[in-house]
Amino acid sequence: METDQPEKIDEHAEDKPQKKEEPTGSSLAPLTSEKVEIPATQSRPPPKNPALRIQAWWRGNLVRRALLHAVLHVLIIQRWWRQMLMKVLEKRRRAALESFTRKEWAAVRLQSWVRMWRIRLRYCRLLHAARIIQAYWRCRSCSSRGFIKGHYRVTANQLHLELEIVLGSEPCFVSECIPLPVKQ
Repeated sequence: METDQPEKIDEHAEDKPQKKEEPTGSSLAPLTSEKVEIPATQSRPPPKNPALRIQAWWRGNLVRRALLHAVLHVLIIQRWWRQMLMKVLEKRRRAALESFTRKEWAAVRLQSWVRMWRIRLRYCRLLHAARIIQAYWRCRSCSSRGFIKGHYRVTANQLHLELEIVLGSEPCFVSECIPLPVKQ
């Protein structure tokens, strides 16, 4: 056995370029005697016959016209598709906007109802207190002490009280404005 032989086939063939050995004329015979033609990528020269020239020109015009029609059809389809996409996107945007608006209006309405209920509750409490006081104020005469007269007025943000208390000979006038805590 030879010791120079590599154990693997690719062991010595790392990044070395392969050497091309040219065959000697004595040992190998030529494979074919024919000349191999490489296909030409250039266009053919124009034909010399005028009828053939006209036919080639007409065929070129027909091909260009067919390509132009195809391009126009593609552009029409693309334009239609873009319009459809825009309509779909507009519908989605409008639906999202309407949903957002509905939620916002619901929140605003709910907040206004809560504020209204709190103000009404406070007003009803004050009205009830005023009616209780009013029952005692209106010309109630005390035989031993005198009498109490008064009236009240409730505005949007204040309660005005005016009292007249007569004890003996000198009347006492009390006027009071109580602000109502109303959030604006």
